[in-house]
Amino acid sequence: MSVPDYMQCAEDHQTLLVVVQPVGIVSEENFFRIYKRISSVSQINVRDSQRVLYIRYRHHYPPENNEWGDFQTHRKVVGLITVTDCFSAKDWPQTFEKFHVQKEIYGSTLYDSRLFVFGLQGEIAEQPRTDVAFYPNYDECESVEKRIEDFIESLFIVLESKRLDRATDKSGDKIPLLCVPFEKKDFVGLDTDSRHYKKRCQGRMRKHVGDLCLQAGMLQDSLVHYHMSVELLRSVNDFLWLGAALEGLCSASVIYHYPGGTGGKTGARRPQGSSLPADAGNRHRPGAQEVLIDPGALTTNGINADTSTEIGRAKNCLSPEDIIDKYKEAISYYSKYKNAGVIELEACVKAVRVLAIQKRSMEASEFLQNAVYINLRQLSEEEKIQRYSILSELYELIGFHRKSAFFKRVAAMQCVAPSIAEPGWRACYKLLLETLPGYSLSLDPKDFNKGTHRGWAAVQMRLLHELVYASRRMGNPALSVRHLSFLLQTMLDFLSDQEKKDVTQSLESYTSKCPGTMELLSLPDGLNLPPVPFTKLPIVRRVKLLNLPASLQPQKMKSLLGQNMSTKSPFIYSPIIAHNRGEERSKKIDFQWVQGDVCEVQLMVYNPMPFELRVENMGLLTSGVEFESLPAALSLPAESGLYPVTLVGVPRSTGQITINGYHTTVFGVFSDCLLDSLPGIKTNGSTVEVIPALPRLQISTSLPRSARTLQPASGDEISTNVSVQLYNGETQQLDIKLENIGTEPLEKLEVTSKILTTKEKLYGDFLSWKLEETLSQFPLQPGKTATFTVNIKVKLDFSCQENLLQDLNDDGISVSGLPLSSPFRQVVKPRVDSKPVNPPEGSKTGDFSHVKEQKDLSQ
Repeated sequence: MSVPDYMQCAEDHQTLLVVVQPVGIVSEENFFRIYKRISSVSQINVRDSQRVLYIRYRHHYPPENNEWGDFQTHRKVVGLITVTDCFSAKDWPQTFEKFHVQKEIYGSTLYDSRLFVFGLQGEIAEQPRTDVAFYPNYDECESVEKRIEDFIESLFIVLESKRLDRATDKSGDKIPLLCVPFEKKDFVGLDTDSRHYKKRCQGRMRKHVGDLCLQAGMLQDSLVHYHMSVELLRSVNDFLWLGAALEGLCSASVIYHYPGGTGGKTGARRPQGSSLPADAGNRHRPGAQEVLIDPGALTTNGINADTSTEIGRAKNCLSPEDIIDKYKEAISYYSKYKNAGVIELEACVKAVRVLAIQKRSMEASEFLQNAVYINLRQLSEEEKIQRYSILSELYELIGFHRKSAFFKRVAAMQCVAPSIAEPGWRACYKLLLETLPGYSLSLDPKDFNKGTHRGWAAVQMRLLHELVYASRRMGNPALSVRHLSFLLQTMLDFLSDQEKKDVTQSLESYTSKCPGTMELLSLPDGLNLPPVPFTKLPIVRRVKLLNLPASLQPQKMKSLLGQNMSTKSPFIYSPIIAHNRGEERSKKIDFQWVQGDVCEVQLMVYNPMPFELRVENMGLLTSGVEFESLPAALSLPAESGLYPVTLVGVPRSTGQITINGYHTTVFGVFSDCLLDSLPGIKTNGSTVEVIPALPRLQISTSLPRSARTLQPASGDEISTNVSVQLYNGETQQLDIKLENIGTEPLEKLEVTSKILTTKEKLYGDFLSWKLEETLSQFPLQPGKTATFTVNIKVKLDFSCQENLLQDLNDDGISVSGLPLSSPFRQVVKPRVDSKPVNPPEGSKTGDFSHVKEQKDLSQ
């Protein structure tokens, strides 16, 4: 036997093997449609008996395996069902002849056969036949299942007759010697009259009868026959058949202990009416390992009215622990024979499935390790793929996930072996994807932001490289870009400098033909690959939203609110929103942006690459209001350390705007990087209020600019510095020009003065002005100008002052301008020392006014 059946399990020993094959030209779809209906009849209750018959269907079975039917009867093809299409009466003789040719392939072991003919109608189809069933088409064949049941009953009749014939054989010395194919030449010329030879014949026949009893649903009888066979074969050192008898004993015991099966089939295989000992629920009793051989308890029909003997028969069953010991012994006997490699391999697989049920993983791994090193004939590439895939499934079954992934990866590499004319890259890629969980690898980059890296990075990188190569050979460049991007993003910390250069060069080569996107990639088998944003290229450590320049910051006019008005809530505590306040404070910014003004967000970034990193199309991701992001391009030096980058944009509407993240294009891959997915990032908040657009005013004066740099008060910004030197009592005029450079009209004007420093006593008004003529030009439209004059008059008290002349060498006056603001915008800092001059009358809520400050610096 050369072709192993990796799907074998212990309970297969009680099944009858039926082969279902097409004859002539039958479409694959129609054949498997009927095959599915046929294979649904997998067990039937025997009439007038409590026994159950189990059927195992195969649509392909090597004829050479059929030669081992005497060694283990479940390997013998006892039934043949053929399916064919025949549409005319003249084709019927040829079709029927093909059916007979098919029967001859398994003719020596067949109990019965059937031919299902589809499409033939007329006189031939109306003739009653037992071995042929005619149907007009594949849709009108309601009686298929019923015919299969009748067919199985005919198989049972032949099986039962053979069992009775062998079990009641009284020929004595005339018992034939059962052989496996490679033994026949070894028994030529042996003394058939020797006691040793007779025991060998008796032991093998007893084992054969045990197989027939197990197939006929007589579990307890099979146990007795197996025990007797073991004793006979052990006495003559017939190791190959002794191993088969021990395996049969194990299979019967497994069926007794685990009626639900070990092959992963759902539901219990044994109906309620089947014959079981009264203590069948007590599976793991210590006494179960006792052996009580009672040949007198053997029956002809599997029914015994004396139920007290059932307890004695149950003691022939092995305990769960002894089952594994006997499997080990049987496998050791098989290993003595080179030609029994397939039998040994299948026995290992059966033992592993039993150990998986018993949750004994370490012992199961020993059986699998033995199976790996069993030397079979030269296997084809397809058989190698099947072998490694089954080994992978078995390791997965016992919880050895990484070992399972290893063999699945070997199977994947076998799909594209150099000896294959047409490599199966799609099959290779699919198998590689199935290995990912075993290596603690996920294709979702979010799983790598959860802390400590899991798994062996070197193995994971190797696997990702193989996925990239396989997807490229499949002709799917988008898939190659996605996997290579994932490798660079998740394995960056484990790549050497040279590997970083190689990966990025490969990525740039791929993206030149197929740029990387943030779209979800869907594979044909239903798997979806999430996008991979480059959050590490560059690494962002801090995000800070910047306030507008002081000259552009909006301010709320406190004079319009009234002295006793308060913007705070009258309630001390609000239980409804109290639990949300902390989170809101952390995200909400305490300043405002203005519609139409350029706003800035500062990022502290770091380049982890050993070469210069070019970042293109870097801009902000926002939500809430319409926002025009102004992308930037930057080039970061190798391992730059923290580097400040300012991203700008213009809000086009009012409301709340949230900075969600930023977007980049690096190595041809477009990325949307969200702040929530950045580990260890620091931010001063991400939500800011955008208020309506405000007027903007530009100030110029008639005096020359000051050479000194004046230090403004906290919260103020000096936009224009002018200086003038005057003698005591001297007067000079200062012309101030106001130009509306914004897009909104300037409706009101307010001018105040404030003395910053002085060492002398000032008499009278130092600064004076009149705004009547200037205010008559308001509202000042965009692009228009207005002027007003400030009179500077100096009158100081110089008494008791020393070194005064040294302090008067650079007296100066500064004029500062502040931006327009709505009276209901938040004031940056209340100015308690400002003195309004000519305050506007009749100010109304909602009016826009412009605040001017004129400052004097004197010593």
